[in-house]
Amino acid sequence: MPTEMTNGGDPARTLALLWRDEAAIPRRGPRRGLSLDQVVDAAIAVADAEGLAVLSIRRVAQALDTSPMTLYTHVPGKAELLDLMIDSAYARMPRTGTAGRPWREKLTAVAADNRTLFRDHPWTIAVSTQRPALGPGALGKYEHELAALDGLGLTDVQMDDCLTYLLLFVHAAARTEHEARVVREATAMTDEQWWAAAGPVLGRLVDPDAFPLASRVGAAAGEAHGSAYEPEHVYEFGLGRVLDGVALVLPRHT
Repeated sequence: MPTEMTNGGDPARTLALLWRDEAAIPRRGPRRGLSLDQVVDAAIAVADAEGLAVLSIRRVAQALDTSPMTLYTHVPGKAELLDLMIDSAYARMPRTGTAGRPWREKLTAVAADNRTLFRDHPWTIAVSTQRPALGPGALGKYEHELAALDGLGLTDVQMDDCLTYLLLFVHAAARTEHEARVVREATAMTDEQWWAAAGPVLGRLVDPDAFPLASRVGAAAGEAHGSAYEPEHVYEFGLGRVLDGVALVLPRHT
């Protein structure tokens, strides 16, 4: 489950920060030479290196060698800071040009760009965006991704549905890939090493006649992929099925 969420603070104040509406952003004390972008960049660096669990105004202040009170002159709190971080990550993520390419290639590129975002900033996987931070980064991302579905004969609602369907798959795949990486690092073992240790014991304890399908299919998948779970195969197979599903919604002439 997500550990944080966007738009957890005051919506009006958050939007003012996201769009740099200086007239609506309250001033509290001296700025002391720091810009809002520097604060956001430092927060992203902390989350990239140490994870979202350690992110706090105090920790970002330490990274900037300043006091928490100085940061409070820029952002009201952690909730608004997280919105700024997400929007900044969206603004800087890859946006592959897809003009003139077939729709499957366009959506494949959109998926790959989002996969890169999650790999570059794993903390974004743990942030719920059910109430999105509607800053320029988020809207620019949405505009770019919708262009991959524009002109295919879909209604506006269908365009949003298809994009949401695609991005939910990428998010789920990225989360599972990240978890697999965390397990490998925590145990200091590759999947192959783990199966080399567990396989002989399992073979001695489990009667394949009692679990014929599980034994046969599991062995075949393990031999094919070198593990019970291979992230690249799961992603490629799943993306293909997502695109097949989108194809069912498109008008026949597309």
